[in-house]
Amino acid sequence: MNTRQLAERTRGPLYLPGTEGYDEQRLGFQLLEPHKPSVIVAVTGTQDVQAAVEFAAETRSPLAVQASGHGLAAPTEGVLINTRRMSGVRVDPQTRVACIEAGATWQQVIEAAAPHGLAPLSGSSPGVGAVSYTLGGGVGLLARRYGFAADHVRRIDLVTLDGRLHQVTADSDPDLFWGLRGGGGNFGVVTAMEIDLVPVARIYGGSLSFEVEQVPDVLEAWHRWTATMPDEMTSAVSTLTYPDLPMLPEPLRGRQVAQIAISYAGPQEDGRRLAQPLRSLGPILRDTLRELPYADSGTVFDEPDQPHAYRSRNVLVNDLGPRDLADLTKAAGPSAPVMTVVGVRHLGGALAREPRTPNAIGHRDATYAVWVLSPVQAGEQQVVRETHRAALAPFAGDALGCSLNFTFGPLSGDEIRSAFAPADYDRLVKLKTQYDPHGLLHANHSFPLAG
Repeated sequence: MNTRQLAERTRGPLYLPGTEGYDEQRLGFQLLEPHKPSVIVAVTGTQDVQAAVEFAAETRSPLAVQASGHGLAAPTEGVLINTRRMSGVRVDPQTRVACIEAGATWQQVIEAAAPHGLAPLSGSSPGVGAVSYTLGGGVGLLARRYGFAADHVRRIDLVTLDGRLHQVTADSDPDLFWGLRGGGGNFGVVTAMEIDLVPVARIYGGSLSFEVEQVPDVLEAWHRWTATMPDEMTSAVSTLTYPDLPMLPEPLRGRQVAQIAISYAGPQEDGRRLAQPLRSLGPILRDTLRELPYADSGTVFDEPDQPHAYRSRNVLVNDLGPRDLADLTKAAGPSAPVMTVVGVRHLGGALAREPRTPNAIGHRDATYAVWVLSPVQAGEQQVVRETHRAALAPFAGDALGCSLNFTFGPLSGDEIRSAFAPADYDRLVKLKTQYDPHGLLHANHSFPLAG
């Protein structure tokens, strides 16, 4: 099959290097080291996906899939399937189930569920692709109350490398169903997913911002506070030093600022009471805590929504020491060699409990995820790597492993292995070898082939 024959078999357009629209189609939210495919297939449905997969298999071309591209870590020079045109969402309010197509973002799912008083287990950034997020596990705003997004998947429609469409469930193929939920896009191309929705219409959430110079122990204070929180409270803390630029708000300009973001899945009065100790930490630069509809949940973390180049790494730990948190705060201070954001997410709660149908997610016993992120300018990649390595070094002795969903950048084989229990990793490698025997699929973090 050649590209002309591929075009004849697909309803969606094809884009070749140098043609109009090629760059727009290959770029997602992550602009660092983007895909440089020989052909982009802008799929509109399952048949287009099957044709693109069969073309890649016949020509032995590397194959990658992209919707929003937030976590891009494995650029391909072969075939890129762009799923943005497959963004349908159907909600059944009676069964509290949503069927989402491969390119749907969490915002689209949130908007479809909200009129029924329901919510998905979406993340802090609503522009993220819902399917890719869920395949990697998914730690969202309701995580400590309801668990990982992958824990609430009912069915996955998957095109394997032989071009066949499978409706994968716990009954039809328990091994593949296990691996898909937590193992990422290593075993085929997902065209749709059926997920549970939860009865959440409103949350108490938002953020509190402090100047680190005035509240130097803000990370440790948040850490102590998390130990007293019920499962309904999901939270995180982060800190960075803002550049002294006139386009930034004056209260933030040139200051190191710590932000505590919370999402409480319960009554407003309880959320306000639980958050009161945080309000008492010191002078507050910005306070956005309030009751809000879940449809506005993207404002809780209020993360950047413009595509840019960045890298991020993380470790999962069971506990945090005051010295470790002081070092982490310093890593994002004015002396950092590049702009650096560090943060910690509180895990535990429902995340620590095994779901009714087991999946491949590793390290459920982790209590915190510690991460570091930097925007990357030209020529900064090496200094960013060194800065991130130094920021996470104090946690190395206690690290359980890493979370692939919180890693935006390439990982070594040992680092990918560290995200799973040893037996689970071996099981995932066998699945990869079974369903992608030639190693064509370039998932964000790919498993090797067995043997």
